[in-house]
Amino acid sequence: MESAESGEPDEAVGSQKAHEAPEPIYSAFALGEPDPSVDGWDDGLIARRATEKGSPDGLDGVLGPGSYDSEAHTPIGGAYGGSLRVRLDALGELVGLSRTRLEGSVLAEAGRVLDEASARQRLSSRHTVVAIAGATGSGKSTLFNALAEVPISETGLRRPTTSAPIACVWSDGAAGLLDRLAIPGRLRRKPLAGGDGDEELHGLVLVDLPDHDSAVVRHREQVDRVLALVDAVIWVVDPEKYADAALHERYLRPLAGHAEITFVVLNQIDRLPGDAADQVLDDLRRLLDEDGMALGEHGEPGATVLAVSALSGHGVGELRELLGRFVQERNAAERRLSADVDAAAWRLRSAYVAEGRAGLGERSREQFADRLAWAVGAVAAGEAAERAWRRNAGRACGTPWLRLWRWYESTRMPGGKTQRPPEVVEEELTARQRVEQAVRTVAEEASAGLPAPWAHSVREAAARGAEGLPEALDELAETAATPSSRPPRPAWWPAAVLAQASMTLLQIYGALWLVGQIIGVLEPGLLPPVLVMIAGIIGGPFVEWACGAAAMGPARRYGQDAERRLREAAAACGRASVLDPISAELMRYREVREQYATVSRTGG
Repeated sequence: MESAESGEPDEAVGSQKAHEAPEPIYSAFALGEPDPSVDGWDDGLIARRATEKGSPDGLDGVLGPGSYDSEAHTPIGGAYGGSLRVRLDALGELVGLSRTRLEGSVLAEAGRVLDEASARQRLSSRHTVVAIAGATGSGKSTLFNALAEVPISETGLRRPTTSAPIACVWSDGAAGLLDRLAIPGRLRRKPLAGGDGDEELHGLVLVDLPDHDSAVVRHREQVDRVLALVDAVIWVVDPEKYADAALHERYLRPLAGHAEITFVVLNQIDRLPGDAADQVLDDLRRLLDEDGMALGEHGEPGATVLAVSALSGHGVGELRELLGRFVQERNAAERRLSADVDAAAWRLRSAYVAEGRAGLGERSREQFADRLAWAVGAVAAGEAAERAWRRNAGRACGTPWLRLWRWYESTRMPGGKTQRPPEVVEEELTARQRVEQAVRTVAEEASAGLPAPWAHSVREAAARGAEGLPEALDELAETAATPSSRPPRPAWWPAAVLAQASMTLLQIYGALWLVGQIIGVLEPGLLPPVLVMIAGIIGGPFVEWACGAAAMGPARRYGQDAERRLREAAAACGRASVLDPISAELMRYREVREQYATVSRTGG
């Protein structure tokens, strides 16, 4: 049984201490004084034992763990296929479209997954890298040796016994994978000398990690670094610390989405009496379920949970068989990457998933156009155009006496012209404030429900587009306020003018007739001239009233047409300056949302 012991950690493995000097960059050769002419390395005690047995170079005929030449083969990985390829492409597009919208820290995990996918693809696809991880005293090194069937990793009472990752490779061609894990050549082994090992484990790269709860910070950092790069993990727990909070909260719970590439092994069951092993195993399954990790039971995908005893060999054969089937499937790397993509998509969810239906509806567009029309004075301009049409009708169809009176009134004003009311400067300020309020309102409506980064980009696009909008609307208002010509006249105006002229002639004719009777030129008869004068006097205002009533419809339509033109001009200006940039941002969001939907889809 392995137990923890206080004191300074021993950085050497067995008698290798004298031959191993720390160096920042790992080498594929020995750290002692290797002979450059020999295609191999000196691994200390093991190599010396091999030499003692008569091997000429210290590498052949080793009965213990064999050497591994890191330069033996340079494998080429295969391309990803199926949904994983689609999801990785979508993740790349997602990162590219989001670089200017999201902070680098938000996209860091997605970028790491893409980098790791690219790096893993360049390496051997025929090998599966499986790490054995566990706490101090869990017996992971003993299990590592039991799987290799030779003593490779140092075991004993002194803690920690594993100070650096040690690899056991069942077939050639994994040099690139081990270089990626930064495992030096002196810590690379084979289970059997001079062969590729068991056929059932052909392609397996087994890595024994330091204790994840080691008191040495560098050991924990190595564990975290390697766990992020391997294809699968075997977590070794013991009956005493299988419920350790550090294990569940730091590793198992965050990696719950990686259940399909996870093995959880309850070791040291030979220490448990009777059916205690089954009870502990059931409790372990309960804890994993609480961590959110799916269990691979009854043919369902999930984590593999089993009980073994590395010392007695109980359950080790079953674990070897499960590992063999797992390795021969040759898809562990893709499973790991698919789980990494799932985890990255979950972390990015708040940056891409809106609370409601995102977009700019037709109602919001119409309300924005109404606010701009009100700010630019489209309603007032239409009313002014209607009044102008009516005034023009009054000038053409009014009685001459009314026009004469208006002329007389105008001559009484200083300068002979009607004074214009003073301009109110506050109206311009109010119009500018209305434009700004309209822009803020439509930006808030467009960004409602969007994730914070995209809502911010929508508001920024609206603010940039609105910088010159008030000035452009002022020019439109000035153009509308100074019409180039008089309002058009309908076809019936000549007849109305002729009728008004006839009423005026009747008044003059009746007046002259009456004057002629007074001076004796004509025969006396008061009634006929008076009736003619009354007909002209009454007919003139009646014609003017009739023309005014007939002019109401055309005047209203003319005013509405003027209001519509100014409204459409203001709406076009607002659309080009504000709505189009907002729509472009929303379109960009929809693109990234579609890519995110592809990324977050469960890969097969």
